[in-house]
Amino acid sequence: MAGSLKLVCTALQRQWFHTAGCHFKGRTGAEHLWLTRHLKDPFVKAAKMENYRCRSAFKLLEMNERHQILRPGLRVLDCGAAPGAWSQVAVQSVNARGTDPRSPVGFVLGVDLLHITPLEGATFLCPADVTDPSTVQRILELLPGGRADVILSDMAPNATGIRNLDHDKLISLCLSLLGMVSDILHPGGTLLCKTWAGSQSQGFQKRLSREFQNTRTIKPEASRKESSEVYLLATQFHSRKGPGTR
Repeated sequence: MAGSLKLVCTALQRQWFHTAGCHFKGRTGAEHLWLTRHLKDPFVKAAKMENYRCRSAFKLLEMNERHQILRPGLRVLDCGAAPGAWSQVAVQSVNARGTDPRSPVGFVLGVDLLHITPLEGATFLCPADVTDPSTVQRILELLPGGRADVILSDMAPNATGIRNLDHDKLISLCLSLLGMVSDILHPGGTLLCKTWAGSQSQGFQKRLSREFQNTRTIKPEASRKESSEVYLLATQFHSRKGPGTR
């Protein structure tokens, strides 16, 4: 994580003890526990300070800083985009607003089942199911050249609290996304997707390795330590449908 972000988070942690007390009145034990974690979380505070829509922005910021996933001029498909924090990071990183006249202008398309508040520099397709063939067709129509250079996925199913079941459901969602990659991703492109660690993780990573030249598992600092959440980064996609267009 960048040193400046660490300084921001440290300062915000110090402020927490002065503001937390009023939030706990009349809360149940479970609500009290959730609020304690939420209010003490430096990334929640930092997201407000930096005007990101939620703390998950810092996961992508960190992964992008370490692995150079995004750069000016790239076309990005953000799956499971609501509330739009990853799209915010992508818009900045690919110069989608054209704010840097010296750099190529990228494109960001976000898709989600939920409504997403409009964001300058991004196009949102919502409500829409990214696994629906009609949605895929609309994605291809909206992407410049009909292809994405990077697919981001922070998608997750509604959690049941049963770890193995939730893991299986998320892997199924990831496999559905992988099945669309050949239609959407430009040759040499990148896929970054969230998974929950579990029995099927290794098998899914093997599937990725057949489609991409390189794969790795990432656990960003902004991902809570108690969470089984990890991200799989796959680069250099091997197209099965020819060179595509640019």
